[in-house]
Amino acid sequence: MKSNKGTARVVGVLFLLATAAFMAGSGLIDSVLNQPTFLTDLYPDRMKVIAGLFLELINSAAVVGIAILMFPILKPYNESIALGYFGSRIIEAALLIVSIISPLILLALSDQYIAEGAVGDSSFLTIGNLAVRGQEMAFELAMLVLSLGSVMFCSLLYQTKLVPRALSLLGIIGYIALLASSCLSIIGLDPGFILFIPGAIFEIIFPIWLIAKGFMTK
Repeated sequence: MKSNKGTARVVGVLFLLATAAFMAGSGLIDSVLNQPTFLTDLYPDRMKVIAGLFLELINSAAVVGIAILMFPILKPYNESIALGYFGSRIIEAALLIVSIISPLILLALSDQYIAEGAVGDSSFLTIGNLAVRGQEMAFELAMLVLSLGSVMFCSLLYQTKLVPRALSLLGIIGYIALLASSCLSIIGLDPGFILFIPGAIFEIIFPIWLIAKGFMTK
């Protein structure tokens, strides 16, 4: 057996970069958008929002990098799954980029809202709430695609023993939980954060394993 450590380490770093960038970016954006007075606060806090959007772009770039690097590793074992995982990560990145459009629209809306002194104007609030909902929906669709592709990915890891089977199994459980969370959110139910926990643990342990050990291939 040989360890494909070079590519594995880069994939591991990209996983960690994607996770850190998305958590920081979404945290910055949500800290403004989740306030009842977000239309009043958004434009004055625009540098925080712009920084968050930049971090989310870094996340999307890292996701594309993972897709590109993983394809030749997975292809010899199962080309269909390799293509499926590659496609799912590309679509995920595209949807996350689309989700950035809503905060950009909201920045312009907030500027106009403040300039016109339109506090209490229901039309501004309606447009703002729709834009926020659009961002949330794009994110949930991205997580739906990610979970479907990643269940296949982790199942292939389990079959091939490219990483320890216990780690692959944690990934399968985590992404099935993420799939359930996305489906519930799309139909209007709030599953909370508990369904994110197994996948989050996997996306921390998995890249650390890759950096330390690499993929074990024949």
